[in-house]
Amino acid sequence: MKRKFAAAAGVAVVATLSLAACSGSSETPAEESGPVTLTLSGWSLDTTPEFQALADAFTEENPDVTIELKGYDPAEYNTLLTADLAAGSGPDIITQKEVKFVPTFVEGGQLLDVSDVELPDGISGASSYEVDGTAYAVPYRNDSWVLFYNKALFDQAGVEYPDGSWTWDDYSEAAAALTEGIAAAGGTAKGAYLHNWQSTVQGFASAQSDTDVLTGDYEYMEPFYENVLALQGDGYQVDFNTAKANQLTYQGEFGKQNAAMLPMGTWFVATLIAQQASGDADDFEWGIAPIPQVDDSTAGLDNTPVTFGDPTGFGINAAIDDSKVQAAKDFLAFAAGEEGAQILAGIGITPALLSDTVVETYFAVDGAPADDLSKFAYSTHEVFPENPTSNKTAAIQGILNDMHTAIMSGSMPVADAITEAQERVANEVGLD
Repeated sequence: MKRKFAAAAGVAVVATLSLAACSGSSETPAEESGPVTLTLSGWSLDTTPEFQALADAFTEENPDVTIELKGYDPAEYNTLLTADLAAGSGPDIITQKEVKFVPTFVEGGQLLDVSDVELPDGISGASSYEVDGTAYAVPYRNDSWVLFYNKALFDQAGVEYPDGSWTWDDYSEAAAALTEGIAAAGGTAKGAYLHNWQSTVQGFASAQSDTDVLTGDYEYMEPFYENVLALQGDGYQVDFNTAKANQLTYQGEFGKQNAAMLPMGTWFVATLIAQQASGDADDFEWGIAPIPQVDDSTAGLDNTPVTFGDPTGFGINAAIDDSKVQAAKDFLAFAAGEEGAQILAGIGITPALLSDTVVETYFAVDGAPADDLSKFAYSTHEVFPENPTSNKTAAIQGILNDMHTAIMSGSMPVADAITEAQERVANEVGLD
């Protein structure tokens, strides 16, 4: 089932910060039980600002609750968090970094039922945290994938900007024209950069084929792989093996103007703004457009483009002290609500709640694009979750990542790799 939505971010650092914060509204105010201290998990605390921003704002409104941030290495987040939970030292509020691990926490009895936390109308991603009809977390941010493009490189190549109507065929044609046009003008940039994640192919394939990875049938991914293989084979984007060997980053390839186009999640907006301000990225004009579509039925400004993404959410440790539960639920409601959304939008992060005022706040951030197409791409889309909520999703995605590497590296033909993945899912995971 499709649903509207959008946002996120991360890097690698371990840190622990303490902030003053506090509880708010609900049936039993936190003030009745006196001061409360909550711990909240996060990652890359020095470079991922939403945790402190939300805690600071909550503190200002609720002076009887203190929130202490507990930082984890983002690359090992779920492993380290699981170890702390098993040891009885887990945080009170657990940030759900990846939806595919939610069922694991639920099956381990580590998440509290938060079905009674009131969420605003129009919030997206809430269903990703429901297991057997019970909510175990709430979304506070939501990413959707869009197309970033460098206006200066388009101008250099003499190619018209995206107009919101592109199909994947249009994208391929633009990548070719950009590569050739930039070369003719004396430049070296490629028309596009496709990062090495499986998401960059499989996420779009599932969303735009109206299916998901739980089916066990992945033949629908074949034309999407054939398209990207043709682009790298023709030299219109860096090939997978070169990108892996040279440890290329999407931030560097786009930010240093080595590629004119980049399919990426909306979290990159905040990163690119910050990197241009610091000088880590070049100073050039850029915009975002809807991600290309399979055909005209979902392309164009009169239609709603289809893309993919997963929310990021907050859950509560099932082992939390009873005296802290209400304060923790109040924080969840605050983060998911209009106030939390405005705070996130104000630092260039896409919240799970996208109201007109939130969109205005987001694009008022210094350095954000101001054109109408960027605003349309950001706020108008139908989004499929990349990771449907199931205790089988993580294992399936592991197999599909192996398939992705085999295809993109050229070690197996597309059809053979898909057949092998289907057989592995059937034999190793099993589907009902």
